[in-house]
Amino acid sequence: MEQTNTADSGRIAARFAKLKAEGRGGFSTFISAGDPNYDVGLEILMGLPDAGVDMIELGMPFTDPMADGPAVEAAGLRALKNGQTMKKTLAMARTFRDAHPDTPLVLMGYYNPIYAYGVDRFLADVKEAGVDGLIVVDLPPEEDEELCLPALKAGINFIRLATPTTDDKRLPTVLRNTSGFVYYISILGITGTKEIQADPVRGAIARIRRHTDLPIMVGFGIRTADQVHEITQVADAAVVGSAIVDRVRTHLDADGNPLPGCAKAVLDYVAELAAGARR
Repeated sequence: MEQTNTADSGRIAARFAKLKAEGRGGFSTFISAGDPNYDVGLEILMGLPDAGVDMIELGMPFTDPMADGPAVEAAGLRALKNGQTMKKTLAMARTFRDAHPDTPLVLMGYYNPIYAYGVDRFLADVKEAGVDGLIVVDLPPEEDEELCLPALKAGINFIRLATPTTDDKRLPTVLRNTSGFVYYISILGITGTKEIQADPVRGAIARIRRHTDLPIMVGFGIRTADQVHEITQVADAAVVGSAIVDRVRTHLDADGNPLPGCAKAVLDYVAELAAGARR
């Protein structure tokens, strides 16, 4: 078995241990920080644990998100239009951590905003805000010295993506400095454009497990509680993103402003999805 990085996973490891003790898979969500605006976005973020979410991916909005489908891209652009910045994203993370000391929180996005912020400053502020890990989709293992290795040195998990095209020859390289968990992208293409199929995922998970003892989380193409349930039978956790940020969109007025009850509508939907992991 390929030796993976075993940096202290802290809250992430504790949460997966808790899920194992409960005999179920986990449920994780992706939302874009500051969508549809800072206040409502923070209300949604703060309500996720009570809605049944086990782990949270908080998107760092970026103007050119190459792997994001229309829903997630629109969410990031809404946030940027309403003044979301990296500083505000980290402030949201800090506020969340003060209220929720145990729920793992991972920042997900692209390297450009991190580079512009300054890597050393970013890692220091991420650590201070109580963020548990990073998913940076456009930094391959060949660029580990840019951010991955400094993050691990700072005690911050660096979570790598595996895809249907990541073969057995490539997997050891992908897993070399991965910690926390492995994020398996279940479909080819951008987010939110296809429905997940459990059978191919089952085979992929079995193959990845031959290379690592890290938990495996599956995302892309999951939109219903039934799909959450199905995926958590074969993986350690399921992630829903596009369907949730699309639910934000349906509760905006014609000018893009949140309608009354926007956050509640989103959190009610999240609670429906979360129930799928607890059957």
